Amino acid sequence: MMTYKLKDLITTKKPHVCGSNTWEVVRIGADIKIKCTGCAREVMIPKYELDKKIKK
Repeated sequence: MMTYKLKDLITTKKPHVCGSNTWEVVRIGADIKIKCTGCAREVMIPKYELDKKIKK
């Protein structure tokens, strides 16, 4: 499992609908809230699911 900190930038394998694949960590807990750097959309996703989708 990866460890996440606030303000970390995450690159996903697949791009978001807006075309950006870079996300910023906004909130940490049981679920992690990430914000798209392209369109500012916020998504809450479980840690184990995010670990599968992350590139770096």
